[in-house]
Amino acid sequence: MFNSCASESNMQSIDDRLNSLLSKMTLEEKIGQMNQYSSFWDVTGPAPKEGSAAVQFEQLKNGLVGSMLNVHGVENVRKLQQIAVEETRLGIPLIFGFDVIHGFKTISPIPLAEAASWDLEAIELSAKNAALEASAAGINWTFAPMVDISRDARWGRVMEGAGEDPYLGSKIAFARVKGFQGDDLSAPTTIAACAKHFAGYGFPEAGKEYNSVDIGTQTLHNMVMPPFKATIEAGVRTFMNSFSQLNGVPATGSQYLQRTLLKDQWNFDGFVVSDWGSIEEMVEHGYAKDAKQAAQIAVEAGSDMDMQSLAYVDHLTDLVKSGVVQEALIDDAVRRILRVKFELGLFDDPYKYCNIEREKATIGHEKFQEATLEMAKKSIVLLKNKNQLLPLKKKGLNIALIGDLADDKTSPLGNWILAAEKNSAVSVLEGMKTYEGNNLEFSVGVKLNTGALEFAKELNINTTDKSDFPAAIKLAKKSDVVVMVLGEHGFHSGEGRSRTQLGLPGLQQELLEQVFKVNQNIILVLNNGRPLVLDWADQYIPAIVEAWQLGSQSGNAIAQVLYGDYNPSGKLPMSFPKSLGQVPIYYNYKSTGRPTLPSTDEVFWSHYQDEQNAPLYTFGYGLSYTTFAYSNLKINSQTDTTIDVSVEVTNTGNVQGKEVVQLYIKDHFARPTQPIKSLKGFELIDLNPNQTKTVHFTLTETQLGFYDNDGNFTVQPGDFSIYVGGDSTTKLNTKFKL
Repeated sequence: MFNSCASESNMQSIDDRLNSLLSKMTLEEKIGQMNQYSSFWDVTGPAPKEGSAAVQFEQLKNGLVGSMLNVHGVENVRKLQQIAVEETRLGIPLIFGFDVIHGFKTISPIPLAEAASWDLEAIELSAKNAALEASAAGINWTFAPMVDISRDARWGRVMEGAGEDPYLGSKIAFARVKGFQGDDLSAPTTIAACAKHFAGYGFPEAGKEYNSVDIGTQTLHNMVMPPFKATIEAGVRTFMNSFSQLNGVPATGSQYLQRTLLKDQWNFDGFVVSDWGSIEEMVEHGYAKDAKQAAQIAVEAGSDMDMQSLAYVDHLTDLVKSGVVQEALIDDAVRRILRVKFELGLFDDPYKYCNIEREKATIGHEKFQEATLEMAKKSIVLLKNKNQLLPLKKKGLNIALIGDLADDKTSPLGNWILAAEKNSAVSVLEGMKTYEGNNLEFSVGVKLNTGALEFAKELNINTTDKSDFPAAIKLAKKSDVVVMVLGEHGFHSGEGRSRTQLGLPGLQQELLEQVFKVNQNIILVLNNGRPLVLDWADQYIPAIVEAWQLGSQSGNAIAQVLYGDYNPSGKLPMSFPKSLGQVPIYYNYKSTGRPTLPSTDEVFWSHYQDEQNAPLYTFGYGLSYTTFAYSNLKINSQTDTTIDVSVEVTNTGNVQGKEVVQLYIKDHFARPTQPIKSLKGFELIDLNPNQTKTVHFTLTETQLGFYDNDGNFTVQPGDFSIYVGGDSTTKLNTKFKL
């Protein structure tokens, strides 16, 4: 039986219950709620007797732990919750967090891949399904979505976000939060979401993980902040701060970010959790002299919960009792944490996420596999299809399938697969084998990795062993068509996995060129977690398919696209560079004073001597097995606050297809200056051959305005252009004055 403090009548308001509980708590118990530990012992075994695990166990029993992470499974969660609820003085339940980033047991495409679908309903469903599985395993809080905008493919965590654009990123951020949290956070099938990393984490210098961020107020307010604001609008209940410094201040210790902006200006009443150990890491940043001072800085800045650095539980009591830190700050943090626990319904039923029968019936359910397959197909982007090499004929072909990744059942799962079974994805080889009309033969070509594959360890890439080259080349030479599956392993992108080279890792590029010498009918299928440099492939390879890391159903999704049972409709959420030297590269840049080539051949304009300015594949780009034509773009009506725009889109090909109709605006003069083009609307439509649809967009002040250098939203009069088309380079436009 759990303590009466945890089971007061639900008829009382949350505020009343909060006040009642807070009045009964000692200072130490309050600070305990601000303390989060990762799983520190096997709860199915004996209690720890020595070391740090024993200390943490005693703190748990004494009510000095408010949350646990990296604990999952009903049995494990229930045993820990029993200690908190039945053995501590006040019986305050724990909240259990986990990195449910792109699925729990059933793995969905990596978030960057899902962003390529531009399908907000599908993305929301993906998050909802992840919440259903995770909640059945005892989890009630996910450290997702990551809503960091990033323009730098060197940074490994681009795989975890929605790409380079703040408008698309905001729509996806909203959808993910709604998917995780639903309409009722107290339902046992929903989990609290966490918007991360607040803020600027996606702009590290040199693309290097954990590096400093130094950006201006324009970039901060107009590029970084919109997706975070969208999560507030969606009702997100927690935020996570960033590992990095922003303009010389570690985000964990930034009062401006956490108190002034988030809690005061945006009226956020949930709580902020630090990233792993980031409070104590302020010492390494050179911002705090020791962990005690770091604890003071963090709590004053508005970091409510300490993930795993022990700074709060070790030092806050002394800081408050000595008068250095006001207890009111502790009360504010604890009130926020307890509020979320009340909203989750944990005080009414601490074991609501501990239903063993639901766990058995839910985890790995077939409906999740079906939904993951649909999401995976929608995420694939067709980059090139010269001479209509795709889709493949279903009979009579001799097909060579080449590439280590083609027979890999772990890599397609991607990076964040903590609860998934290794070797559980459908491989490309398995997916293509389901089509029995052709003769399919497989050759590894070249081993991509050497040594063990571990989430927390560096990946060792093969750069010397070419022993599998001859067999692959021999197979390619006798085949009608070659499908080469190349790219990055799932552990080659993600946290801590920055790269200075963005080509195909290891010996894969050499293999591709050797195979091309004997058979030019190559379909290159890319498995990767970030944009790659593909200039050679774009010049020579006739068909290129961006298939990312697509999760549990990866091989089936790829096979269905290759054979034409699904017409690809994905569009790139990040620009692909021609050369590494272009990075960071993005479509919504600002004009310079010398943006174009002069009438002579002078060098005095903004350009490279050895490369074009444009990316290889731009933001919003993606082909189909059909074609689309845009016409009759017009402004139907205009008021002081709204503009109605329409365009006609026609399927001019022979098969049914989906198209992402994209609307961009250009503000021709503004103070401060604005990008040359900004996405402000999109719609995913489905058209039969020769069918035409009229697509309407309504632009409001929200789309027409921007944030000035003081962070104030402004809508300025002037001349605007509207561009509508299939990617960010569209030329079809019309103009208006505001």
